[in-house]
Amino acid sequence: MTTNPATRIAELRRQLEDANHRYHVLDDPAIPDAEYDRLLRELDELEAAHPELLTPDSPTQRVGAAPSGAFDEVRHAIPMLSLGNAFADEEVADFVRRIEQKLDRPDPVFSAEPKLDGLAISLRYEAGRFVQGATRGDGASGEDVTANLRTVRAIPLQLRGSGWPDVLEVRGEVYMPLEGFRAYNERALAEGGKVLANPRNGAAGSLRQLDPRVTARRPLAFYAYAVGLVEGGVLPDSHSATLAQLREWGLPVSAQSEVVQGLEGLLAYYRRIGECRDRLPFDIDGVVYKLDDYEGQREMGFVSRAPRWAIAHKFPAQEQTTVVESIEVNVGRTGAVTPWVLMQPVHVGGVTVTRATLHNADQVARLDVRVGDTVVVRRAGDVIPEVVRVLPDQRRPGAPEWRMPGHCPVCGSEIVREEGAVVWRCSGELTCASQRKEAIGHFASRRAMDIEGLGERFIAALSDLDYVHSPADLYRLTLDDLLEMKQRADAPKEVPLGDERDGSTPETAKAGKIATRWAENLIEAIDRSRATTLERFLYALGIQHVGESTAKALASWFGDLELIRRLPWPMFKRVPDIGGEVARAIGHFLDQPGNQQVIDDLLARGVTITDAHAPSAKLREELGMATLLVDLEIPKITRIRAEQLATAFPEGEKLLTAPEHAFVTAGLPADTASALTAWLQGAANAKLLLASSEALARLEERIPRAEDVRVGPLEGQTVVLTGTLASMTRDDAKARLEALGAKAAGSVSGKTSFLVAGEAAGSKLAKAESLGVDIWDEARLLAFLARHE
Repeated sequence: MTTNPATRIAELRRQLEDANHRYHVLDDPAIPDAEYDRLLRELDELEAAHPELLTPDSPTQRVGAAPSGAFDEVRHAIPMLSLGNAFADEEVADFVRRIEQKLDRPDPVFSAEPKLDGLAISLRYEAGRFVQGATRGDGASGEDVTANLRTVRAIPLQLRGSGWPDVLEVRGEVYMPLEGFRAYNERALAEGGKVLANPRNGAAGSLRQLDPRVTARRPLAFYAYAVGLVEGGVLPDSHSATLAQLREWGLPVSAQSEVVQGLEGLLAYYRRIGECRDRLPFDIDGVVYKLDDYEGQREMGFVSRAPRWAIAHKFPAQEQTTVVESIEVNVGRTGAVTPWVLMQPVHVGGVTVTRATLHNADQVARLDVRVGDTVVVRRAGDVIPEVVRVLPDQRRPGAPEWRMPGHCPVCGSEIVREEGAVVWRCSGELTCASQRKEAIGHFASRRAMDIEGLGERFIAALSDLDYVHSPADLYRLTLDDLLEMKQRADAPKEVPLGDERDGSTPETAKAGKIATRWAENLIEAIDRSRATTLERFLYALGIQHVGESTAKALASWFGDLELIRRLPWPMFKRVPDIGGEVARAIGHFLDQPGNQQVIDDLLARGVTITDAHAPSAKLREELGMATLLVDLEIPKITRIRAEQLATAFPEGEKLLTAPEHAFVTAGLPADTASALTAWLQGAANAKLLLASSEALARLEERIPRAEDVRVGPLEGQTVVLTGTLASMTRDDAKARLEALGAKAAGSVSGKTSFLVAGEAAGSKLAKAESLGVDIWDEARLLAFLARHE
């Protein structure tokens, strides 16, 4: 039976409005975002097919209309007044005292709420339907931003329930949640766009976009905090009860709003909000106190442009200006290099700060921060202070632009950035002290060297107490070293170990007795890890972008550590699925003398590769001078041009010494020959060409001929494993099948040769059956492996 379009549209609108209400008002999401989007798409399609059923309050109207070109003026029926500010407890005490004296009422009752740092707006509802929205402006009039406010999901386009006045004006704050603000800026940085200075500016700027479609893409939210004009209806007689009523009608109200009594109640609320301020999902710059009953408000009246019955109790300022003394860089645990500024001390956000983050080099360039600049610094709670903007009119003449240093200030390794990436990284992964714990932890992990028992706590102690400076130092640890480390657990400012990380000395240590079994187990685990596969070893090095699958491919195609560690980066592009970005990352890592020294130390301390073999015969098909010239990514050198060059200059040295006219004679257009000459004149390029050409010759000598290679019985077949095997782990089975030539895949497809199904096999088994894929049980697998051992 076909559903009537009008009925389905009404049902979709109800579902979407309910989802909005539960998310923004009740803080209890009912459906995932993907389902919300699906329902919205269905509604949009139905309304497009039946335009006569489209209404202004439909959820589809939040996406934004065409640009308006300007904002009309809106006169506020009741002025939107500002609040007086209090910065000290004494000022709040004076505020309460004046109310007590005027009303002859001790310990009056107040409604207290956070003061959101956003943009004040007014929403007009007629017969429960949102018809107009305006900014506060100068208090008497503001700008009509109705089209933009319709895009804010937290603002109901139709009030819920019943009993609303004929005309209801709701006052509140449009703000940008911190999570949305950070995510927006991260995307903007990644895409090279303009970042928002802070959440407040983000909210204000979003609502003043002439194109509502831009506003619709901004992460905005809304809280109601008061009412203005009310016609044809009656509201409760207190502010707190009115907020509760607004919430019943579907308008979001701050969950932190409370009713408190007297001065002590106000100050206790201020302290509570101050303590949880850093954990709130939005920025606040203080709290607001309002006399709760409306009769008392009317009796207190107004002074100038502010009410006598309300006041804002402000927190310390979170933005200040100061002067940049120097720009430094910090190297994080993953090698990310982050610039920061050393500044003249300034009191901001309640503390004195002398340094602030600049996030990344692109942000430095975007802000154009220079030494000596006067800058605006922001600090939100205990978040690291950041530079928000520069005041260029106060810059001293001739201040030079800042550039990222070429080498790591910690270890001296090269600092590199991949093409198109935002983050710069130190390439001394194994030797950089800043990356030491991360490098050792990865090296010892289960899928790398698999050193059982070497967890984060032990790694922290080994590093902080100077027992290890690189992964190679693990292999010279002794039992005495570990026991001594245990005894140092209570040393001042040193990292305690194991269960004694509270800094106290174990009773066994006080008695001169220290358990040794844990240390013996760790030494045995380190010893066991000395014999490993090339795949595991390469993965353990922690090279950027080299995960398990890439490490396996490198090991399979090149076969030998000594070969791999001496190859220039273009040679790695010959491995399937390794492109220029990954190849460069491997090359940068191997170019660092410190990393090479750690590999030397590992081998010298007994680490051995158990499965070294000759390079794959398949490499021979992928090698040649023409291919190398393409892999070098020389400007304008296409495959056709590379083949022309390789024919005329079969060796790198001959290409390097050839005059430009010889390239034209070889068939290159004049502009291509000129670009090639310019590239070859770069010292680093010339060195790379010669090294790659020599590596190509060495590699060709070591690759076996195809006729000399024994082909495994599963060569060219793709296998998938699922379920639990009784006789071995899935990883072991996978490795044994790959040794026989199979390619292991993670999912079943029409290209799957067979599926190995253990106990509790699930969806993969069902899919294999539906596709007619050959299915092996464990008995068949074991029999096959036994025949081919």
